[in-house]
Amino acid sequence: MKNTKLVTKLAALGLSAACCFAIAGCSAQNYGYTGGVAATVKASDASEATEIAEDTVTKYIQDFRTSSNITSDDSWGEWLNTNSYDPSSVRTQVIEHYEENELVKQACQAKNITVEDSEVDEKVSEMKANYDSDEAWQEALSNAGTSEDLYRESVQIGLLTNKLKENVVGEVKVKDSKLLKQLKTYASYLDGAKRSSHILFSSDDKATAKKVLKKINSGKISFEKAAKKYSTDTSSASNGGDVGWDKINNFVTEYTDALDKLKKGQVSKLVKSDYGYHIIKCTDEFSPTGNETKVSQYPDAIADYVKSIVKSNTEDEKYNKWYEKYKEQAEITVNDMPENVPYNLDMTKYQSSDSDSSDDSSSSDDSNSDDSGSSSDDSSSDSSDDSSSDSSSDSSSDNSSDSSDDSSSDSSK
Repeated sequence: MKNTKLVTKLAALGLSAACCFAIAGCSAQNYGYTGGVAATVKASDASEATEIAEDTVTKYIQDFRTSSNITSDDSWGEWLNTNSYDPSSVRTQVIEHYEENELVKQACQAKNITVEDSEVDEKVSEMKANYDSDEAWQEALSNAGTSEDLYRESVQIGLLTNKLKENVVGEVKVKDSKLLKQLKTYASYLDGAKRSSHILFSSDDKATAKKVLKKINSGKISFEKAAKKYSTDTSSASNGGDVGWDKINNFVTEYTDALDKLKKGQVSKLVKSDYGYHIIKCTDEFSPTGNETKVSQYPDAIADYVKSIVKSNTEDEKYNKWYEKYKEQAEITVNDMPENVPYNLDMTKYQSSDSDSSDDSSSSDDSNSDDSGSSSDDSSSDSSDDSSSDSSSDSSSDNSSDSSDDSSSDSSK
């Protein structure tokens, strides 16, 4: 079975809602804590060891159970079995999460790497800006099973990790030869890439959108000037509505569907989405052959995007190699799991159902084997031939339709 990660590790930019779930914190309720120390961590360059409290691990796991609605023994046992866990392995994974956090903190302390409160404030404010009100923000935190204080802690760890990575990895330069090789691997994916611009109108301003579209099609105003004058998308309006290449950006389905029907220079009819009404213009197209010999043969934005991926992957590889060595040199002691932690239970009951199914299947196979053993090889062969059939079928269908002419107009003149 596929193992479902209980712990979401903080990535280099792990400051999104995803890391809220990693640092669960549903409530301040007492889960039946046992006290004691789960593990101690002391890096080779640390002055003293840090203890990871058993109750910290317990709270993490119990908060996860609460936010996932698996608080009963049966639902918890079934979840553990389905995801190839047992209570001990869950505990181990959570401890490893805290071990990593502590090693990052100790390494940063040894290297005099710090994160200011103002840096954390900035990142939290950036995330909060995605919500209409503080109530909506608090609700999002609650739904993710965390609190703002715990979210701030996850942000701080993420920022410390970023700075530590920069320190141990240093500057990474990507050679054109390596970049070109990587770009070629994206040849099929980049085929038919389209760059576009749009003008966005609010949902209750369809009348204005119609008038502007008519002006653009008649040549009374250029698309770029119309975007600067009318678009409510302030981030793209100043650039004539440019939103970049579709292959390296995420657009809503309605936008993508409309853009797919456009050729370079064409302008769409009004396109309705949750954001309002769009007027879309395809400004460029690109289809690599896979035989390019220079990076300059690719659009700059696409080359820069792939370059950032190569650079990030290289940095991660170097950092992970450093971290594994740093961890190996550290003194880490993990104590046995107390029998009375509230998430512990006997897994025999939940594992037996899989075992019974397996046993039933084996018994059935043995029975079939015994029956077939009484038949001659010839009759077995004949029976097999008679029962075989070709059940393959062509289930594909062509859903494409040529509607480009209906949904677009040529404004390239």
